[in-house]
Amino acid sequence: MSAPIFANAPEALGAAVAESLPGPLEAEIRAIYGHSPFYAERFPLHPAPLQWSCYREIPVLTKPEIVARGPQAFFPDYAEVERGFAAKRYEYEHTSGTTSGPMTVIMEEGWWVAQTRRAYRTHPALAPYADRAHRKCVLAPVGCSSNLCPYEDHPFPHRWFEGTVYLNLSSDPFAFPEAEWDRIVVELQAVRPEVLEGEPVYLSLLARALRQRRVAVPSVRIVILTYGKASAQHGRRIAEAFPGAMQVDLYGSTEAGYLFVGDAFADNSQVIDANAFIELVPWGPAQGSGPARVENVFQILVTTRGREAMPLLRYHTGDIVQRCADGFRMLGREGGLFFRADGTLLSPADVDAVLPAGFACWHWSFVQTGPTRWDFHYVADETAAPPEIEAALAQLVGGGARVTAFRRKSLSPAASGKFALLKPLAR
Repeated sequence: MSAPIFANAPEALGAAVAESLPGPLEAEIRAIYGHSPFYAERFPLHPAPLQWSCYREIPVLTKPEIVARGPQAFFPDYAEVERGFAAKRYEYEHTSGTTSGPMTVIMEEGWWVAQTRRAYRTHPALAPYADRAHRKCVLAPVGCSSNLCPYEDHPFPHRWFEGTVYLNLSSDPFAFPEAEWDRIVVELQAVRPEVLEGEPVYLSLLARALRQRRVAVPSVRIVILTYGKASAQHGRRIAEAFPGAMQVDLYGSTEAGYLFVGDAFADNSQVIDANAFIELVPWGPAQGSGPARVENVFQILVTTRGREAMPLLRYHTGDIVQRCADGFRMLGREGGLFFRADGTLLSPADVDAVLPAGFACWHWSFVQTGPTRWDFHYVADETAAPPEIEAALAQLVGGGARVTAFRRKSLSPAASGKFALLKPLAR
């Protein structure tokens, strides 16, 4: 049986011998089985060297399964975990994501910091910050960025953790009152961060707040786009507010850690090999007149590396990637992509590509409201969408689609605080 496709560098995966798995991958799988009884209950492993046929039989792990079983299923003695919380050997986070209900993620103390450091080392612009103290500000959904309660007004010192400041206290940046933006801008000026990290919509609206207040923050050298899918419109607004700062795309999740890193909008993201093995599963429309698969477009299955608490094996993240000449492009969530009638794929990057050069907005969302009806919602202060936008988007969708553009004062995030750029009808 042929080996699956992996996104990792060949030297990270290791060489397979005949039909057997490469040594590093098999060692990680057996370590995961050793740490967690959860996997042996689902699919017992034999002691002989693993072959690809056996690997393919290991059931794919999904978020709904983790939610249904609960974190206790990953540990032989959950009482020991409770004692670990008390002794600060374990810590936990909650994640809601966009695929199912809330999930509790338990991690050994220091794991998140260590895998973040490994992610930084993978990218040349972030590597100088991996092993030295630096100042960083984070502006993102509260549930994604920290354990801070969004219903309490935490004073500044309580939002400073080892050089990182969490700027916002709630998870809808369109609902921040002007006094809240005043506070965020003042704190940004006071901290003078070298690194600014955030959800792209939040950072775009921060750029608007800075422009309205005629404030510059020249200390920022790196802007990390993470937590959600970025539009080129977000990138341009951020670049206007932080001229000269490099934008880096850092993809991951609370439960899996950071998985890909690359230059923003450059289609050159690489796997963070020290953090995970990334299996690529060819993906395409499940039904319809188009092809069963789209060339170079994949689901990803994640196997974490070196993790003791709640390790993940063949974990289905729900995210889709496209293989490009210089690396990978993160296309977005499975439910946030659209297949045209001919089976070709429509992604947020395609929408960005047809927006006129003179059009500028702080955020947009392209929503399907019927079989052939779409609405283009956008937030802009000075620019109304020219008539040709509707025609260009209709041609992009094809199939006789009709598109109506709406200028909005705000757009609402999901319950998780994240924003979706493309919203097709539920399949």
